[in-house]
Amino acid sequence: MRGRMAFHHFSPPHYLAILFFVCCVVSLLPKPALCATRHYTFNIVQHNVTRLCHTKSIVSVNGQFPGPRLVAREGDQLIIKVVNHVANNITIHWHGVRQLRTGWADGPAYVTQCPIQTGHTYTYNFTLTGHRGTLFWHAHISWLRSTVYGPLIIFPRRNESYPFEKPYKEVPIMFGEWWNADPEAVISQALQTGGAPNVSDAYTINGLPGPLYNCSHKDTFKLKVQPGKTYMLRLINAAMNDELYFSIANHSVTVVEADALYVKPFKTDVVVITPGQTTNVLLKTKPTSPTATFIMAAAPYFTGQGTIDNSTVAGILEYQHDASIANKTVVNPTLPAVNATSFVANFTRKFRSLATAKFPANVPQTVQKRFYFTIGLGTSPCPANTTCQGPNGTKFAASVNNISFPLPSTALLQSYFFGKSNGVFTTDFPTQPTNPYNYTGTPPNNTIVTNATRTVVLQFNTSVEVVLQDTSILGAESHPLHLHGFNFFVVGEGFGNYDPNKDPANFNLVDPVERNTVGIPSGGWLAIRFFADNPGVWLMHCHFDVHTSWGLRMAWIVLNGFLPNEKLPPPPSDLPSC
Repeated sequence: MRGRMAFHHFSPPHYLAILFFVCCVVSLLPKPALCATRHYTFNIVQHNVTRLCHTKSIVSVNGQFPGPRLVAREGDQLIIKVVNHVANNITIHWHGVRQLRTGWADGPAYVTQCPIQTGHTYTYNFTLTGHRGTLFWHAHISWLRSTVYGPLIIFPRRNESYPFEKPYKEVPIMFGEWWNADPEAVISQALQTGGAPNVSDAYTINGLPGPLYNCSHKDTFKLKVQPGKTYMLRLINAAMNDELYFSIANHSVTVVEADALYVKPFKTDVVVITPGQTTNVLLKTKPTSPTATFIMAAAPYFTGQGTIDNSTVAGILEYQHDASIANKTVVNPTLPAVNATSFVANFTRKFRSLATAKFPANVPQTVQKRFYFTIGLGTSPCPANTTCQGPNGTKFAASVNNISFPLPSTALLQSYFFGKSNGVFTTDFPTQPTNPYNYTGTPPNNTIVTNATRTVVLQFNTSVEVVLQDTSILGAESHPLHLHGFNFFVVGEGFGNYDPNKDPANFNLVDPVERNTVGIPSGGWLAIRFFADNPGVWLMHCHFDVHTSWGLRMAWIVLNGFLPNEKLPPPPSDLPSC
């Protein structure tokens, strides 16, 4: 009988014999992989950094830019003490970490916690469950993540190996953006005027802009390799507002992991990676050292109507050579056009879960709750007696189902947990668009959004399907959607408007890719499924920070289950207050 165990009475001699037998059997079993507790301290400080011949003071962790590398194994516990020494409020988000029953450690300001104020500390305590590969951490308040970010490297458990060739060496490659101005001032001015913020002055690889930018030849990332070896590049897009192409001249790579989850390997000359995504690729170097230097480059993919930083960051892949070789040829890669949507779609459709016995794809086969969310831009009215720089004198806005989500002045999770939601949030977020129209056709005349902190409530372990529909309001474009607290399966995607009568027949419910961040196709739709198996309050938002700042976000409330391991514990004693 399932769910019930029978107990029998044994006399002491029989009991001891059985106990001895069990102990002998257990001693012969393989030893469980040991997990560690790893302690880190993040001191939030300001220090001077020079890029593009421009020196400025930035906010950073431990005076490092990019920030320190966290290294752990699957199953390890991380305890990270964050001490705020700067004038800015701060929070840290551990991007992609499931935070199973540790929602207090997720990090988005005013969602799972109040910010850490000047002179205060907060200790993030969580376990890496079900992750192996590459994630990253970053500030999750205003635009501080432009300089406050770093890699989170998660190795397999001890005595476990990769499901692919063991690399000779592993190298994190973090893409970022650099502003000569203070990014906090950039977004503050944009929100005040209602216009679009100034774009970045450069992209970076591991904090370095590279030789294609002014005054930056010495600030170039160089990867020195040996011939005939396999290197694993841990790609992380920590850029603020741009999806990127990445390629290495005359080299292909094999994609083996996405968002700290293994995928079926496939080869490519160009990788597409959205902000918030991570991708591990294997680079097999040439059998002998060529007399050439190879450029690795990243440049934006964009289809919208606004202005972007349409520049290219370059690093150098260099083979170890005989010192006598001089005047090496420099070979440049070829990247797709800035608006090559068909290339991006073909690339993203190559991702598939391993779907093996050891690494299964536990896709919800049936759905209990369905949602249809439109994702896109809009406008807000200009306040009286002011001039705004958005479309037709309005202010730029962004929304989900035409709801632009303002953050409250206290944390949603605390309000929910202690039953004090009145005046903080409501639970009436629309499951469908309230005013249907041809979402990828001619946009409606009225583009005004509604400002409201509305949420969706889910029973524990509900199977959920969400169709994310791009819109053409102020231009169709890809939106990288990130869901906190969960991984999800991308079961379908297409161009145009989603058809609920035809499109589900083509859903992949066998081996869809499992991710935490995904790009919604420009002028198209994407369907995801997940189990709501993590109690708490979880943000879902566009990982273009400009769109998040304009309100393109919403929150899920997942109720406690019945069992003790299905409930969110009380908050830690040092949780910051607002």
